Amino acid sequence: MRYRASKVTCTFFRNPAKFPPDLELPLPELAALDMCQERAMFKLMKAEEKEWLKQRCGGSWKLVLGYILVGEKNYRHGKSQVIAGPGCSIVVTTKGDVYSFGANSWGQLGLGDTEHKFKPCLIRSLQGIRITQAAVGSRRTMLVSDTGSVYKFGHSTFGPFDYYGTAATNEVSCPTPQLVESLKGIFVVQASIGGFFSAVLSREGQVYTFSWGHPDRLGHGTEIADVEPRLLSGPLEDVLVAQIAAGNCYLLMLAYHPNGMSVYSMGCGLGGKLGHGNTGNEGTPLQIEHFQTFNIRPMSISAGAFHAAVLSSDGRIFTWGWGIHGCLGHGAEEYMTLPTAVETLKAVHVSAGYYTTFVITDNGEVYTFGQKGLGLQDGEDDESGDILAPKLVTSLAGLEERFVQISSTNAGDWVDDKLVLSHTVALTNSGKMYAFGGGSKGQLGVKLAEGKEAMPPFQVAVDII
Repeated sequence: MRYRASKVTCTFFRNPAKFPPDLELPLPELAALDMCQERAMFKLMKAEEKEWLKQRCGGSWKLVLGYILVGEKNYRHGKSQVIAGPGCSIVVTTKGDVYSFGANSWGQLGLGDTEHKFKPCLIRSLQGIRITQAAVGSRRTMLVSDTGSVYKFGHSTFGPFDYYGTAATNEVSCPTPQLVESLKGIFVVQASIGGFFSAVLSREGQVYTFSWGHPDRLGHGTEIADVEPRLLSGPLEDVLVAQIAAGNCYLLMLAYHPNGMSVYSMGCGLGGKLGHGNTGNEGTPLQIEHFQTFNIRPMSISAGAFHAAVLSSDGRIFTWGWGIHGCLGHGAEEYMTLPTAVETLKAVHVSAGYYTTFVITDNGEVYTFGQKGLGLQDGEDDESGDILAPKLVTSLAGLEERFVQISSTNAGDWVDDKLVLSHTVALTNSGKMYAFGGGSKGQLGVKLAEGKEAMPPFQVAVDII
């Protein structure tokens, strides 16, 4: 913290301040406030809103800056990002443009039609709107702009589908991005889509959920078809949430505290995916005490469909939940009810998928464990093809690229009466995008030869920088 204070103070002295200085503030506080003024979410806040956020952060501008930076790093605010959805892919460029491709039966690509697309297509209706974050789920997509607005397209309900892709309500498709009117007045910084619900995070660190609100699920007691955002309070009343991650039927929340971070979870606990040492459901957010008990400092969260992963400040990966296909990386398929460390190299990024997990190490290499990724042509760990412990993805290593972000499909969907195969997209530090896995609907950005359903890693032709 002392080093960070010195760093922001030096930055402050090198450049003119962006506000009339408060002579009663210590120099490190003035420097932190100056850096806060550079952040998009902070610029648009009223003076009383800034002061309220400061009090929620413990009364310090340095803590406010820390809260903002943690969130922006985890949902890649202002940076390019790639997202693998069920049968489709979304790309957000550094300029805030959005490209989409793949399955489009419900207009989930936002291109104004319902035709599948086999190459990246720019969503031109968003021209003039800078998108900073995207969330993709079964047949629906949500985009967050730099002004805190949320746009959605695809299936118009926020609720679930059954196993065969039938919606629980009679909602219709919406193939063009539409402003989510019910979120007006809430400055949103991140959205996340689960199998049974959707969630958004406000700049004030508050979490709102849509749909699936039965008491033993998300706690707010509403029906599946409910499209109004419901504030999660209770244990989160005085807690700042910096990141959210939605799994199929559960929600993870990374909370920011003056002395470090913690993880909360709620929803369906089958398979131990809530991380509380049992398989029970939780209708309200509950802190995962295991991290504090063993002095583990979580920095980032990722929710797979049925298992979860956390990246700690020292580069370790912790996983728990269903262990099918070895997706927890512990050498077996048993489920875990408590976060358990994975034997791997120092990590900087983690992505939990359907029954697979990908990890990026500090040298930019990619490791995987779980159900063998379609298109990865680098051998098998056992007769079933499952990878039970972290293994280098040699087909990516051979590209001699340094990877910074990866996203694997974490939900299933039926397209054209067929369950689509999972795929993965990855981003390099030079702005190149690679894709591999299932690609029959165009989600890899290319039309596959007839009879072929998957591809090994190859570069997608899209301008990300």
